[in-house]
Order: sequence, then C-alpha cells, then structure tokens
Amino acid sequence: WQAALGCRAAQVLMQYCILANHYWFLVEAVYLYKLLIGAVFSEKNYYRLYLYLGWGTPVVFVVPWMAAKYLKENADRVGVLGSVCLCPVSSSQINLLIFMRILKVILAKLRANQKGYADYKLRLAKATLTLIPLFGIHEVVFIFATDEQTTGILRYIKVFFTLFLNSFQGFLVAVLYCFANKEVKSEMKKKWQLWKLDH
Repeated sequence: WQAALGCRAAQVLMQYCILANHYWFLVEAVYLYKLLIGAVFSEKNYYRLYLYLGWGTPVVFVVPWMAAKYLKENADRVGVLGSVCLCPVSSSQINLLIFMRILKVILAKLRANQKGYADYKLRLAKATLTLIPLFGIHEVVFIFATDEQTTGILRYIKVFFTLFLNSFQGFLVAVLYCFANKEVKSEMKKKWQLWKLDH
C-alpha cells in the first residue's frame, strides 16, 4: 500500500514538474518580450506575478487531474489525462506566438541598424537558434505526437530531441546569458587574475 502511495505521489510530482517547466518557458518568453518592447514598468511589480505563473499555474491543472484520477482510477484514463496534456499545448502555443513577435522585433531592430550590422541575417539566425530552447519551442514540434501515437524511428527522434533539449536547457541558458556575457567574462577575468596573484 505504501509503495503504491509513493508511486502515485511520484507521478503527481512528475506531472507538476513537467507543467512547471512549460510555464517557466512562458515566464521567460513574457519577461524577454517585456524587455524587448521597452516596457518602463518596475520589475518589482512583476516578480510575484512571474512566480505565480511559473509555480502556481501548474497546481490549477494538477489538483483537478489528481482528483479525477483518484475518483476514476481505471475507468477513463484518456479523459483524465486530457486536462494535463492540454496545459503544455496552450503554454507552448502562447510561447510560439511570443517567439514570432520577438523575432519580428529583433528583425526590425537589426534592419534599422543594418549599416552597423552587415551580418544582420546571421545575427537573426543566432538569436532564433538561441530562443528556440529558451522558450521551449522545440516542444511545439512534437506536442501532438504523444508516446502512444509515435512508433518506430519517429518515437526515437522525438525522445532524443525532447530529452536532449530539455536536459541541456539550463546549461545553454547559463552559457549564452551568463558565461558569454561581456560583464560576466570581465568579472571572471578579474577574479582569475586576483586568484593567480594570491597563489
């Protein structure tokens, strides 16, 4: 009985984490869009909203799913799982729309400074490739191809891309937005030089 309870708790936690991952993609997209369009609002006003969106919204979907799963354990698995599957679809669609708007803004800014950036198409391609894993756009490709629907080589491709991009998302964000940042690199050089002088 305790093993079954632990298994169910792990399943609920897994569903919550999957949904939280999707909604944090959405928070990243909204935050970057807000920065790009030059909103002048104070960041403090939105910090709590971002937390509620990222951590709170999944609860809205997981709690009813958990209750329905408990009440209809084996009777209607597809209907019970439907509400949880719908949640990533909606957040991924919103992210896709924000992604396209951001690309439009970036393209307009690069074209406006075309004389300063002769390689603006390359910069746009770089920005696009950077934003795809940051916003979870890769999820849109396979969102309707569930594990039950995909078979053979398509299933292996889906699993590979999903696991690879989800696993390295944090690393990619850290490299692109932290370690590749000029300010961070200059601080790291200073710390390295101080460390070398001390040793």
